[in-house]
Amino acid sequence: MAVEQTLILIKPDGLSRKLTGLTIDRLDASGLEMVGAKMVSVSEKLAREHYKALCDKPFFSNLIKYIRGDFHGFPGHRVLAMVYRGEGAIAKVRQIAGATNPEQAEPGTIRGSFGRITTAGQFENVIHASSDPRDAEREIRLWFKADEILPEPAKALK
Repeated sequence: MAVEQTLILIKPDGLSRKLTGLTIDRLDASGLEMVGAKMVSVSEKLAREHYKALCDKPFFSNLIKYIRGDFHGFPGHRVLAMVYRGEGAIAKVRQIAGATNPEQAEPGTIRGSFGRITTAGQFENVIHASSDPRDAEREIRLWFKADEILPEPAKALK
């Protein structure tokens, strides 16, 4: 299995419900390495660029409001952005995250444990995880500068 990097965002509902530590604990237990982390104020432009593949969906407007924290009264439109690295990182993180729809997420996954759907039908699924290597690369470049991510350690000399 190849060593990969993947983007994880703890979304405003996860921050406002104080699920950050529990989420990171589950990610760390996977054996993957956190190589980048920062709080990011999500501008309208950043949100639209992040979700540009979904711009033609009827829920796009609500998705932008959600990632910016508009539904949670979370000041500063913040999310916690992280990069994890390791063998098969993308698939591992997606398995830990669970299905996008919290009602379909397996028990024990982050979304299965903490996700919910509001009475207005809005998914609150706590976490974003890159879906594939191409998305991971694009998303990491969008959210992080190269020098904000730890380099891979040099291989030991023989």
